Parts: sequence; structure tokens; C-alpha cells
Amino acid sequence: MTVQPPFLIRQLGLTDFEATWHAMQKFTAERTANTPDELWLTEHSVVYTLGLNRKNVRLPVRNNIPLVPTDRGGKITYHGPGQLIIYVLFDLKRGNLNIRKLVSLLENSVIELLNNFGKQAVSKADAPGVYVEEAKIAALGLRIKNNCCYHGLSLNINMDLSPFDAIDPCGYVGLKVTQTKALGINANVETISELLLNILMTNLGSQNNLVNGNTND
Repeated sequence: MTVQPPFLIRQLGLTDFEATWHAMQKFTAERTANTPDELWLTEHSVVYTLGLNRKNVRLPVRNNIPLVPTDRGGKITYHGPGQLIIYVLFDLKRGNLNIRKLVSLLENSVIELLNNFGKQAVSKADAPGVYVEEAKIAALGLRIKNNCCYHGLSLNINMDLSPFDAIDPCGYVGLKVTQTKALGINANVETISELLLNILMTNLGSQNNLVNGNTND
């Protein structure tokens, strides 16, 4: 399975979730058959995001963090500094991908990353994401329009996990969350993002170009 080159990678730094989400929508709406696929790497300022599956979602019991309803799949989660976000803006048809293949590729890339640090992780068929000893360390949520996807993957690295206590993460009551720091992995967001990106690119089998800066290039 390959993604057609050139493949662009954008390092966005710390961003506002809502602004980045709308930029993804704009990119996807305006892309053509010749638009290169992209990965956007970022961290977000503190925010709860609510996906399209809103049935029986327990809303946050704290009001000092904004809640943004969005158009990705899934239920509710939390983003904040110290969490790596990789947004996946792919033409699935061109890359010979479907949603199940893409989710598995993302999950398996995180599992491979953790395995390289000597940590065993697994995915679950009925609960997308990556888990270490039943605690969730990475979450996935995607949106598909006209065979093109956006949104993506979040990996907890070194962040304040306490806001997860105010929700049922991804809609699962009592679900524990963890992060690489808690597993004894001392690598920072920059190091882990580089390692995970290399694994992703190998698994995608794609050449790529690195683009630093905002999404308005």
C-alpha cells in the first residue's frame, strides 16, 4: 500500500484546535486529484473535542477548558500540550487505502514505536486506539469526504492527564489513560514525533517533503 508522492509533512508547533480543524476542512474541500497528500504534526492548546457519535456522552464536569463539537468520528476526548497530534490528509482511493487499512496502519505504527522502547501495546477491534495494560495511550478519529480523509491520531507523551478524569474518554466509562512518560520513556514530543514519523513513512512506503510552518503555504 502506497501513498502517491510527493508527500508533504507540516510541522505546525502549538496550535488552536478549532483553527486547525477548519484549515483541514478547507484543504480537503479544495484539493484536487493532483493535490499531494499531507501529514500535519502539532500539539493543541487545552481543549475537549466532541465527535459525531454523541449518544450518551458525559460532558465535562469542569468548565475551565473549552468544549468544541467537531466532525470526526468517535465521542469525546481531550487535547493539550505534551500530546502529539498527527493529522492525516489522504486521498484514500489514490493511495489504495480504505478506512480500516488506514486505522490499522496508524495503530500498528504506534505499537511498533512503543515496542522499540521495550513496551508492549495492543489495538482492539471494537475500540480504536492503542492500549498498554488496558490504559489508552493513543486515540484515533477520522472524517471521510469524497474518498479523502482528515483528522487523525493523538499520542499522549508528557501532558497533564487530569482533564481526562472529567470525561469518559472516547465514551468508555472508567477507561484509564496513560502516556509515554508514565511508561518510563523519557523522550520528548519532538523526539517521539520524529521516530513515529519515520515508522509511518516506512509503513506507507512513501517519499516525502518536509514543510515547516503554518497551513497557509
